[in-house]
Amino acid sequence: MEVLYENLLRLFTVSGAKMLIMWIIGGVLIFLAIKKEMEPTLLLPLGFGTIMVNLPLSGAITQGLEEGALSVLYDAGIANELFPLILFIGIGAMIDFGPVLSNPKLMLFGGAAQFGIFFTLCLASIFFPQIDAASIAIIGAADGPTAIVVANKLGSQYLGAIMVAAYSYMALVPIIQPPVIKLLTTKKERLIRMPYRAANVSKTTRILFPIIITVVAGLIAPSSVSLIGFLMFGNLLRECGVLDSLSETAQKVLANLVTIFLGITIATRMQADLFLQWETLLILGLGLFAFVFDTAGGVLFAKLLNLFMKEKLNPMIGAAGISAFPMSGRIVHKMGLEEDPQNFLLMHSIGVNVSGQIASVIAGGLILNFFMKSGGSHDVARIFPSCRHPSHAPARRYPPG
Repeated sequence: MEVLYENLLRLFTVSGAKMLIMWIIGGVLIFLAIKKEMEPTLLLPLGFGTIMVNLPLSGAITQGLEEGALSVLYDAGIANELFPLILFIGIGAMIDFGPVLSNPKLMLFGGAAQFGIFFTLCLASIFFPQIDAASIAIIGAADGPTAIVVANKLGSQYLGAIMVAAYSYMALVPIIQPPVIKLLTTKKERLIRMPYRAANVSKTTRILFPIIITVVAGLIAPSSVSLIGFLMFGNLLRECGVLDSLSETAQKVLANLVTIFLGITIATRMQADLFLQWETLLILGLGLFAFVFDTAGGVLFAKLLNLFMKEKLNPMIGAAGISAFPMSGRIVHKMGLEEDPQNFLLMHSIGVNVSGQIASVIAGGLILNFFMKSGGSHDVARIFPSCRHPSHAPARRYPPG
């Protein structure tokens, strides 16, 4: 009873009020997971974990000399990027590159839809040191594992807010993307039909593709090798034809299990003192900005191509170039059906969505290459001269985690 009384008293302090706010945030995440079915495998453990770590003297996190289970999990799975990379194996096993291999020009949209990342890097560097700005910018890819790896490798002090923003915007794809797409397209453009001409992609091509992509990406952005390599290894499990049981395990059991651990472990960075800062709100805003401009970049690129093509593209498919697979591809397909019940864009939009998965990982590797070289970092002002933090301070590095 004495412990209960002391903990209740703590709730009436400033720190206690912050904890109560975090309980509400955790409750909202749980509500979105259960009631709205927004990424429940991630948001449910994240919401529950947020409540766990914001209890007075919580034993779930390390307090003084007493180690907490979630802190141990964080050190074992996120501080060394292990959980995100293992999750990439499962994601790779889920992806069918057939639509992209049938129509290679869809790869262009994946690159175009990363525009928001580099635009946000410039904007974020006005408010944050360059290392943190680079970590925040990658939120626009709507790729949680890549955001974690980049922020962790660069040692950003805002890792918790970045992780939450990246996964939140993945879950909010159905809410954020449709208004942006409709704003940038006319009804006539949304009615454009794109017949799907399936090409026969040989098994040899499917097997060679993940190997070649890994080699090419590694030559372009060496820092992306672990990211793209784990993703492509998962796809190789799917396509090789001799490891079907492992492929199925990676897609279901492994991906779900790691996602649960990832969600509840991320909560260690949702402690009130770390999370309730004005910088957190700014990061969420910049992440939204990046996400919107990534969507816009893909749509506008499709509209640009239509100026030179006889067979017009439905510009909505460009929005699927972000990494939120397969949610973004499905949203575009659904929007096409709403405009015309006979307009089936699924194979095209999923093809673009798959290319976005690859492009976002390569973009993350490029960000790492810019800011990590021989243990040092590049100043973003040298890469984008118009972008400089007001302090003109050189890029800072923080200890991992």
